[in-house]
This record gives sequence, structure tokens and C-alpha cells, in this order.
Amino acid sequence: MCKIMISVGEASGDLHGASVAHALKSIQPNVKMFGMGGQAMQEAGVDIVYDIADLGIIGFVEVIKNLPRLFKLRDNLVELMDQERPDALVIIDYPDFNMRLAKIAKEKGIPVISYISPSVWAWRKGRAKEVAKIVEKVAAIFPFEADAYREAGANVTFVGHPLLDIVKTTMSKAEAYQCFGADAEKPVVLLLPGSRQQEILNLLPVMLAAAEKIVEKVPECQFFLPVASTISREMLQNIIEQYKITVVLTDKNTYDLMNIANVAIAASGTVTLEASLLGLPTVIIYKMAALTYFLGKLLVKIPYISLPNIIAGRKVVTELLQYAVTADNIANEIVPILLDSHRHKAIVQDLAEVQQKLGAVGAVERVAREILTIAKGPSGGQR
Repeated sequence: MCKIMISVGEASGDLHGASVAHALKSIQPNVKMFGMGGQAMQEAGVDIVYDIADLGIIGFVEVIKNLPRLFKLRDNLVELMDQERPDALVIIDYPDFNMRLAKIAKEKGIPVISYISPSVWAWRKGRAKEVAKIVEKVAAIFPFEADAYREAGANVTFVGHPLLDIVKTTMSKAEAYQCFGADAEKPVVLLLPGSRQQEILNLLPVMLAAAEKIVEKVPECQFFLPVASTISREMLQNIIEQYKITVVLTDKNTYDLMNIANVAIAASGTVTLEASLLGLPTVIIYKMAALTYFLGKLLVKIPYISLPNIIAGRKVVTELLQYAVTADNIANEIVPILLDSHRHKAIVQDLAEVQQKLGAVGAVERVAREILTIAKGPSGGQR
């Protein structure tokens, strides 16, 4: 029986891990999977020994404050590694933590597959060589990512982007309006403040303040907020109650909700690409601790922070960062998209270009086959 250990650190990684788990099961039904993840991975058949709901740490300063807890978590996972002796370790995103875990796995003779790998094309380019020394295979999701790792000497396969497989609607628009209790004659605005508590606290209040300003110009707007599995609904309700705005919280069929939305306000991250694949115009916002932002400005060497703009190689969606993240600025971007159909249509056309550049469907199955090949190869499956 093949044993695969999987490590993810946040909600988006949990979804990718779940997709890989489903693919692994379909190819090899008796595969045993365990590790760190969330609800989606657990439902996909992964034995979750550490639930990521307790994580959600971002930024240099924030990570330093939580180092003791992260060290203890790493030690617990290493102990699990010793007990189970997996045939391969799959690390998905959460790079600083996962690369340390991967290094230990390599020392123990356990081959590592990196999926949703560290963004060396954006910053810390020297890290690509470090990754190349540690991991047995990089499953690259962007063509430019594959080039960067290949140049650093890594064993790379460009698998394409998994969201092309994952982002799918399950109902018609009419069914979706009914499912969510939305009025098809009125604009739908999504609030997507992130999947980590720190993001929620930083971004949701300004989103709600912006929503108050938006309804002054577009009174009939309906606001929805999909709740990540890592976030407490009670915490969200406590924040929302401080504003004079009605927000419907949802926890299922998020892609169907995106499909009926007119526009979204979103934290920078995977969700912005999900929205792009569904043709949803988005205003992307992000802010962090002042020192973290200062260090990031020094280290990041690309002109954009959001995936849609990075992939397109130009601005297709608006980015508001740090001090530009204000209720007025957000509302000033959202209202014209709601009121000007030509502007809305132009953004949707630009987002179609993003999808075209992401490769072909089937990425998740390709990743699963790479994992099983490594697990059963010369350095895997023989411990």
C-alpha cells in the first residue's frame, strides 16, 4: 500500500490538497493519505492529524511572533513522519514552513514533491536553488514558474493550473439566484476578505465601510460573503454588526455564487484567480503590518501582486495596497463597474485572456500521477 503524507497550511492549500487526494484515490484506491490540512482534505479521505484552522499567520513580523508554536508543530509532524514512514511527502504552498519540513524529510530519505511551490519568480529568486536541492519534483502551475525552477536545476514538470479543473459551477444562474436567495434584478457584490483571521481583521472592516458608501450610489446592491472553513462565522457576524449594511454569509457553492455576482472586493490570493476564471471583475486589496510591507517592497521585484495581473503581464484588475486601502478608494472603483456596462464587459474580456494563458485542464490528475511515480520510484516505496 502506498502511503502519502500531505502538508498544507491554509484554506486555499486545503482545497488543492483535497483535489489531489481525490485524484490519487481514483488512480490508486488503496492509497493511504495523512498529514496537515483542513475539512476539504478530510472529506477527500486524508487522515488529518493537525487541523489548519488554528493557523493563519502571514507576514515576517507575524511569523516571528508565532515561531515557538510553529516549531512545535513542525516537530509533531516530523514525529508523525517517523511513525508512518511515508513513501512521499507532498508539500502544497505555505512555503517557509513546508520547505523546512521538506528538508527534514529529505534527510530521512523521504522524497518530496512540491506543488504550488514558493513564488521564486516574484521574490527571493535564490530560493529556487535551495528548493532544487531539497525536492525530488516541482509540479509547476505556471509556465514562467517552470522556467525559473528549471534554470535553478530542479526536476520540473509543468502540469498546468489546477483551478482549471477545480473552478466549475454546479447549477444554472437561475438556480443559483434561488439557492442564495438573491434577486436577479439587483447587483450582487461579493466580499472576499480571505481565509485567515489576520486577513479578516485587517480587511473586512474596510470592505464593510466601502459597502456602506457603495449603497449610497447603488442602493439596490446585495452583499454576500462566502465563509472559509478556517474562519468563525461568529467572528464575522460580530464585525458585520458594527456596520449599517446587510451581508449574507454563505458556506457552500462559492463558484455558483461567483457566477451570479457582478463584482467582488477581494483580498489578494488564490480567490482572485478563481474569480477571474469565472469572469468576475474584482477590486483586489491588501494591507499588512508596516514593517512587513516595507520589507516586501524591498524584496518583491514584480510590478503586480495579484495573480490575474501577473499572468496577463498587465493590469486587468485594480490593485489597492496598504495605505491606498480605504473605503472611498474601494467604492470609487466598484461603483463604475456596477453602473457602466461597457467597463464591466471590457474587464470580463481581459479576464478571458488570463484563462487562456493557464494551460490545459487535467493538472490535478497530472500531479497525482507524478506523486505516485515518485512514491513508487527508486527513492520512494522502499522504506
